[in-house]
Amino acid sequence: MAEIPKWEYRVQTYGGGLSGPKDDALTMELDAWGAEGWEVIGVHNLDSSQKVRVVARRPLSRATRRYRTLPG
Repeated sequence: MAEIPKWEYRVQTYGGGLSGPKDDALTMELDAWGAEGWEVIGVHNLDSSQKVRVVARRPLSRATRRYRTLPG
């Protein structure tokens, strides 16, 4: 039986109360995420603001699993 994929998630909010994120800056940030293996799975405008919340995921690697289970 195939193993069920395990994911790690990343959530980050961009923009401020008066202005949203600049397209060029957001593009550069998301390109960097892609280079690290992240895939954007959701983008949401936050209520009554110029903020944008980005949700991404990538497969949980063995090294990351090991790191997360180490104490302290």
